[in-house]
Amino acid sequence: METYIDLYLNVDGAKASEIQQKLRELGVKPAVGNHDFMYDWKGVADATDIIAFADKVQEHLKGTKVILKFHTVR
Repeated sequence: METYIDLYLNVDGAKASEIQQKLRELGVKPAVGNHDFMYDWKGVADATDIIAFADKVQEHLKGTKVILKFHTVR
């Protein structure tokens, strides 16, 4: 399973390079193509896991003024 993360940056917020570094700290990797970043679950996750992960990402990026979009696929 993978969770893809798309970013919408605010010109008054953190730089894209800072956001990338913060996401890498959580094990999220940059992606090329339809999505900006990808987290590999290395197995199966349930809805509770996915929501907890989204909460963790949101907390880690607090104050950056970035808007996030999550998309999880099996």
